[in-house]
Amino acid sequence: MPVQAPTSMNVRTQDSRAGSRHRSVCTRTRNVAERSTRLATLMKSLNRQASARDLKIGLFMPCYIDLIYPKVGIATLELLERFGLSVEYPLNQTCCGQPMSNSGDQANAAAAERLFVDIFKEYDYIIGPAGSCVKQVRCHFDTMDQTDDVTHVRENTYELVEFLHDILEVESFPWAEFPHSVAIHNSCGSVRGLGLARPSESMRPPFNKTEALISKVKGLVLVPLDRPDECCGFGGTFCVTDETVSARMGFDKIQDQLRHGAEYVVSPDMSCLMHQQGIARRAEIGLKYLHVAQILNGGPY
Repeated sequence: MPVQAPTSMNVRTQDSRAGSRHRSVCTRTRNVAERSTRLATLMKSLNRQASARDLKIGLFMPCYIDLIYPKVGIATLELLERFGLSVEYPLNQTCCGQPMSNSGDQANAAAAERLFVDIFKEYDYIIGPAGSCVKQVRCHFDTMDQTDDVTHVRENTYELVEFLHDILEVESFPWAEFPHSVAIHNSCGSVRGLGLARPSESMRPPFNKTEALISKVKGLVLVPLDRPDECCGFGGTFCVTDETVSARMGFDKIQDQLRHGAEYVVSPDMSCLMHQQGIARRAEIGLKYLHVAQILNGGPY
């Protein structure tokens, strides 16, 4: 039986079917690849959480948060526990020694520093929701003998944002929603001491760990500032010894936040926010201030 030559219509039909099969295969391949990527991400997250359960975490709660902002402490504990971490709060912890150390009173700071090491030396990680206090431990516990315990504590004390970003590598906060415009304030110590963001004087590629985390919160709108890493004027004892300059710096910071339409200002450092909040209230400015843990945990506010 003679073979009939294919007509142009047959060729087009065959080409069309072949193209459809090709697209179908590509789609299935893409879907499989996407599912594989999602599965790999899920397994990575589960593996991190499984290993996290084996860690012994000590919760370091700075004095002023314990006394003035207890909700920040609650949010920090709840947030860490959401990731399967076993967190303990040593009740006999006291000040890390930063106020005395900043004032040059190393003799009185030493006792607080030694107690800190003695309390937290048995933990795998020490997590604190305050960049300046964590910086004190990591960068300034250098006047005492650098024993194995001191070295361990210094190397494994982390600020909350850097722990979530660098150690746990958290990719989502599905329980959190915050439908508001938010400006970020990373403290000077957090930026230049702990490396939470690129300082403006650096020529390195830009990064901001606080922004990377809170941008994952549903509904939250980030507000850029003109001078994001400019000091707010708190500076620990500086706001006491140089009150007028400190207040002016804080007011300038607030004006930058207002100019860009921020409703809330969020920071890893409540000490800076305490300073800014005080100035805003005295000036009857309606800005609100929250710690980053409260946003990521979904409260308490």
